[in-house]
Amino acid sequence: MLSVVVPIFNEEENISAFHAALEQVLEEIPDASEVIYVNDGSRDLSLELLLDIQRQTPQVTVVELSRNFGHQAALTAGMEIARGDAVVLMDGDFQDPPELLPRLFEAWKAGAKVVIARRRSRADGGLRGKLFPVFYKVMRWLSDYPIPINAGIFGLLDRRAVDAINQLKERNRYLPGMRAWIGFATTFVPYDRHHRAAGTPKQTFSRLFKYAIDAIFSFSYKPLRLGMAIGSAVVAFSILLAMLAVATTLADIKLFGRIPGEGYAVVLLAVFFLGGVQLICIGIVGEYVGRIYDEVRHRPLFLIHQLHRTKSSGPSARDEHDFTRTGSAA
Repeated sequence: MLSVVVPIFNEEENISAFHAALEQVLEEIPDASEVIYVNDGSRDLSLELLLDIQRQTPQVTVVELSRNFGHQAALTAGMEIARGDAVVLMDGDFQDPPELLPRLFEAWKAGAKVVIARRRSRADGGLRGKLFPVFYKVMRWLSDYPIPINAGIFGLLDRRAVDAINQLKERNRYLPGMRAWIGFATTFVPYDRHHRAAGTPKQTFSRLFKYAIDAIFSFSYKPLRLGMAIGSAVVAFSILLAMLAVATTLADIKLFGRIPGEGYAVVLLAVFFLGGVQLICIGIVGEYVGRIYDEVRHRPLFLIHQLHRTKSSGPSARDEHDFTRTGSAA
């Protein structure tokens, strides 16, 4: 069976059309299928529309989270609920085209355990469109693991890959990185990322910034090493200046001539520079310490308020109240 997991947050403009398109595509796939919509604390009519669809379609399950936990947590909740031998992760705003699903399914049938939909192009414009390529370049340089660039969450995971990701316990999750970390045979399916069908992007710049920070600090120690490298460079530069100062004093040479404010401005600049370097390094260390604190608290990644599933759809591979790894049912 094929499971399709779709996180939903304030998507009332797209839900009906998206589900109709998804149903049409799933009819082309001969195997059985289920669709899992995860309502991530929507404040519009999204939940009501999803429940209407669920009442009419036994293959649809609606996971109602107790509040908005974020995109990655909602996807994780869907992966915990999914029962399929293969699980597709995708967004419900038509930027991830449903018509690509048969190609993902065929690649899985051919033997791939992880099928990644890689973007040939993306329709984002403005500042958002300019920042995404920069992020991927920075991520490729910083990451300690070979995380594919130009690839988001859209793709297919074999059951073994899904179970492996569900075993990963970290709270600050970057699923594309986790997908790369688990390994398994991987193949790519290229596609063009579309504009949203309707509405405005729900991933604000602040959310995208946190997403980028999670990606960098969850899969790289290079920021720590960069702080050490900057500190070493500053120390080396300071030693060099001290040696020059001693040499010029002994030789009674004014190396740079008379500088207005000499003895005050230079010291002040040095203090500001060194203070800035220290604060940057402390901030980097603090980011890692904060993540350690998140892990130590061991709070659930999400809370399920209610699971809407037709009884005739059969028992779940995981009981809806068994979320001891990453989530919890309320």
